[in-house]
Amino acid sequence: MFLGYKMKEKMPSTARFFSVEKKSAVQEVLDLISRRYVDPVKTDTLADAAIEEMLTHLDPHSVFIPARDLQQVNEDLAGKFEGIGIEFNIFNDSIHVLSVLKGGPSEKAGLQAGDRFLKIADSTVTGKNINGDKVRQLLKGLKGSTISITVLRGKEQKAFTITRGVIPLYSLDASYMIAPATGYIRLSKFSQTTYEEFMEALQKLKEQGIQKLILDLRGNGGGVLQEATEIADEFLDGNKLIVYTQGSHTGKTEYKAKRDGIFETGRLIVLIDEGSASASEVLTGALQDWDRAQVIGRRSFGKGLVQEQYDLNDGSALRLTIARYYTPLGRSIQKSYNKGVQSYNEEVMERLHHGAMINADSNRLETGQAYHTPQGKLVYGGGGITPDIFVAIDTTGIGDIIAALYSKNTVGNFVYRYYVDHMDKFRLFSNPSDFEKGFDIDNNVWSAFESFAAGDSISIKNISAADKKFLIQRLKSLFARQQWRNEGFYEVNNVNDPIIKKALEEVNK
Repeated sequence: MFLGYKMKEKMPSTARFFSVEKKSAVQEVLDLISRRYVDPVKTDTLADAAIEEMLTHLDPHSVFIPARDLQQVNEDLAGKFEGIGIEFNIFNDSIHVLSVLKGGPSEKAGLQAGDRFLKIADSTVTGKNINGDKVRQLLKGLKGSTISITVLRGKEQKAFTITRGVIPLYSLDASYMIAPATGYIRLSKFSQTTYEEFMEALQKLKEQGIQKLILDLRGNGGGVLQEATEIADEFLDGNKLIVYTQGSHTGKTEYKAKRDGIFETGRLIVLIDEGSASASEVLTGALQDWDRAQVIGRRSFGKGLVQEQYDLNDGSALRLTIARYYTPLGRSIQKSYNKGVQSYNEEVMERLHHGAMINADSNRLETGQAYHTPQGKLVYGGGGITPDIFVAIDTTGIGDIIAALYSKNTVGNFVYRYYVDHMDKFRLFSNPSDFEKGFDIDNNVWSAFESFAAGDSISIKNISAADKKFLIQRLKSLFARQQWRNEGFYEVNNVNDPIIKKALEEVNK
């Protein structure tokens, strides 16, 4: 040992036989701060911040996920988590059950919408210190474990023991017959269960005799690529190319149709808007490039970068961009991010301010390379998918008064309270279709809403006729959601949706 130490002393500084791996400057700085800084510092937090700053110099979609957030992010992609199956909100320092998942653990135990939580296990969950994150942590747990809950129902306290189960995070919001021989499916994201959900819904619609389909991808921010390509395969025949990816360190990978699809010949309409991104654009681009679908709405977001997740030693993860998406014709979906992350994130709002969501010519992207589909249609690359038929955004409902109603959650709070107080009235309706035809926001409901808004210091007595019409439709849709969740909301809201109306016109041509 002594001889070895002396030998190390005589070795040149560049020799590596006895040397320790050289630390990076970032690690040296963190070590110095940890050992010498004047005050105690959480170096983990500093390291996270350093990584996040580093990634801002790459692209907008390479992101660092701290260990504390990773579980929730992974659950969203997996399409499930383990818990008790309720939707809740906090009103006046009290947790209220908004809705109970049908067939879930809480419904089996007897919980109902309108119940107010008093205790979860041994923890009191009322008062100003309660918050949603704390409640979620208390309610989550391994499948098969139990949790005791005490609620207030009316004026009576009730105790329940709930056995936790696997709770699905559905990506399919709605599926129903929207018109004779015409089905409607709305997907909110692409998780690991999306294709399975889609196929189950489409099979039911086929059994009801659909010959035409409206696929709604508005607001769908993407997710798992494979789920989108599997769905595309159900619409495309032969071995048509769906998408390919390519990057500097990853070779070209092609995704092709590989089986007979369930809906290769029926009339197909795809709806998109500025919130449709990534896997949504992959699916839409493939169907547009092959002239398989007519695309209606507004230009999509323009996210055509592929991320791969790498788990790090401390429980965090890095989602690093490794390739780009290209449509079958070779169109790059990704819009430019040369002006920085902030400008990139604000680009959609810039479209609104510059009229691109109101004017078809402004919404069209003609700055990229031009391509022609097999039927001769002209399409462009370099920034999202431009629809075949443009429908302007409805600016009704975005004025100052309505903005105030949403910022204080006045609309949502009123819907919940009114629904709980009149539950028997709402439960006279057996399905969203009957509700849409038979329930109206009459003067009594509107007066109650007006008084409730006044309690939040918002006067709606002098709002415009257009804004009142918007609010009436939104209240009705939210009442339907309260009873039938997203399925109810969209079935009622679609009746007056301008893009849906245009889609129904086109699908019948």
